[in-house]
Amino acid sequence: MPSGNVSQAGDADLVAALGDYRTESGRGLLELVDASPVLLIFVRHFNCSFCRATLDEVSKIRAQILAKGVNPVFVHLGTPEVAKPWFDFFKLSDVERVSNPDASLYQHPVFGLGRVNPIWHLVNPMVWWGWLRGDLFRYGIGPVKDDGQQMPGVFFLKDRKIAKAFRYKTIADEPPFLKLIR
Repeated sequence: MPSGNVSQAGDADLVAALGDYRTESGRGLLELVDASPVLLIFVRHFNCSFCRATLDEVSKIRAQILAKGVNPVFVHLGTPEVAKPWFDFFKLSDVERVSNPDASLYQHPVFGLGRVNPIWHLVNPMVWWGWLRGDLFRYGIGPVKDDGQQMPGVFFLKDRKIAKAFRYKTIADEPPFLKLIR
């Protein structure tokens, strides 16, 4: 199972990164982290079957995440108008989310989420395996409308630190959401 390294950047780097971003509801990311631990979930684009699977999985385990006192927060590459129907569909309407079309938060050194040519996804056996195991049939696929090169990631933020991180190696990776918040 792929796993990311816990960030070695100091607290000041994380605070600087979070201080520049607000959710669609107007709350600052740093404010959210100061209020409770946050599971910060970066998704690619909403026509990606694996991103839809992520929304569905988080929706299904949301009660368990909240029971641990953790607030799930999504970061996406679309506009709020594009994102809203997807979050509504997966019953995540009230979850905090950050619209980041320029991918600046994804690419901030503290998170360091990579970029991969979308053609690589089409020839990667792990991606094909993910589609064949059912994600393509359950969640569909559509044209890339946002940045198809940007890779996703999941970060557990606690006490102004990255406590645990999961950086995808392929778009078909399955983050261990509940293990990240232990």
